[in-house]
Amino acid sequence: MEILGIESSCDETAAAIYTDDGLQSNIIASQAVHEQYGGVVPELASRAHHKTIWHTVQQALDEGSTSLEEIDAVAVTQGPGLMGSLLVGLCFAKGLCLSRNIPLVGVNHMDAHIYANFIDEQPEYPFVSLTVSGGHTQLVYVSAPFEHELLGQTRDDAAGEAYDKIGKILGLPYPAGPVIDERSEHGDPNFHDFPQAMLDNDFEFSFSGLKTSVKYFLEDQDDQEQFLEDHLDDICASVSHAITEVLVKKLRNAIEHTGVKTIALAGGVSANSMLRKKANELASDTGCELHIPQLAYCTDNAAMIAITGYMMAEREMYADMNLRPFANLKQVLSQK
Repeated sequence: MEILGIESSCDETAAAIYTDDGLQSNIIASQAVHEQYGGVVPELASRAHHKTIWHTVQQALDEGSTSLEEIDAVAVTQGPGLMGSLLVGLCFAKGLCLSRNIPLVGVNHMDAHIYANFIDEQPEYPFVSLTVSGGHTQLVYVSAPFEHELLGQTRDDAAGEAYDKIGKILGLPYPAGPVIDERSEHGDPNFHDFPQAMLDNDFEFSFSGLKTSVKYFLEDQDDQEQFLEDHLDDICASVSHAITEVLVKKLRNAIEHTGVKTIALAGGVSANSMLRKKANELASDTGCELHIPQLAYCTDNAAMIAITGYMMAEREMYADMNLRPFANLKQVLSQK
């Protein structure tokens, strides 16, 4: 079986080929246009997807040493994501399926982040996934393939969103998460004690207050510009410490609640070096086996869509041509 995976939920146009022999290609076309706006502009994103999707798919086919005639099914991100961006990928995928008379697989983007852990490894069920991205922060109990229980999620900003908003306050380029992570390695995480919200709640998250705290902390400085120049690395490290401490504490709560011996990180923020280090320490302390995707499979990519589509196709979890995109996760879940 050969699966073509297509991802277009936000500002990455991506395509990948996954077969019985594993991942054969993973192509990502990034959209640099959004950097000048400090965030993703939906209309520009959808237009860029439209321009690049066919070239991206063809490159994935070429690098995967296959052709459209050999593809057995097309897996595409259904949601959550930007509606205009999702429509480009979904319409393109439907066109391929109709022209070749092959099945369509609609993939939940958040599920795909979880199953990115299966590209190189085979986590044992049941496990708990800490899924942390720009738009979502979740703790999910996975008892078997596609049998999930949402333990808790963010009530406001996601962790990745907090990184980007705080980065904007600090004058850092978008996306700010990787920049803050890099600068954190040279700073003191104990420089300032930023708030760690909702520690008294087992599985829920809140990060909106953190950016407000950073804003007020900087405004309290006599010479804000000079203060940032002198202590930017320390502030970045302190921010990362506040975010990752909450994430790891909640993950520990989930381990104790479920009794699992396997845990996984997923989503773009799982690339964060401080989070990876603390998760490894937690795994060692609790006797759990930890799985983290390669960096290339943490941020939005089509490899995770392709493998999730492959696993769904194995179980004949196909969609029909009435499959619709959904912008938010609640709508995606309600369709099931």
